[in-house]
Amino acid sequence: MQGTMKFTATLMTVLGLAGAAMAAPFGSREDVDYAAKLWKQMEAAGLVGPGAIHTIPYEGTEPHGMMLETFYSKASVDGHEGVLVVKRNYGPAGVEASEVMMAPDKHLGAITVMFRREKGFDPDNQDWFWVKYAPDGSVMTNPKGMMLAGRVAKGADKGCIACHSGAPGGDYLFTTDAIHMK
Repeated sequence: MQGTMKFTATLMTVLGLAGAAMAAPFGSREDVDYAAKLWKQMEAAGLVGPGAIHTIPYEGTEPHGMMLETFYSKASVDGHEGVLVVKRNYGPAGVEASEVMMAPDKHLGAITVMFRREKGFDPDNQDWFWVKYAPDGSVMTNPKGMMLAGRVAKGADKGCIACHSGAPGGDYLFTTDAIHMK
């Protein structure tokens, strides 16, 4: 039995399957560390955190929030500059835009972000890096406890990539087809 396990582990290593069979395509320590760097850049730009800029919220849908604010920008992380989409997700159901505008911190449930990383990060999905932050900047988890940063739900029938791959315009963005910043 022990010899069989050792042989299987050796074969998986030789075939390059060790770790791949066990590692999820998102939520790694590297993904979470990258998300922390991205948060610092967004904070410096006034897109998140205390003193963040605001706009008039618009009606949203699940899984984001009942009211949303979306910002398009660029950010630089580890020497790479990419397109940045920041969506503030407000709730609960029934919340009005005026309530969010009067007390945004009270209604902020999460901040969901798409950041276009360097070519080759995830060529199957236009190199988007996905992350869902709590209002304090910590990376949130899914119901299974997986950290929501990186290639979130790659290969799954549900989740960030599965949903956004169906966006009109082929750019993974539902709110605009005009985001062709390079």
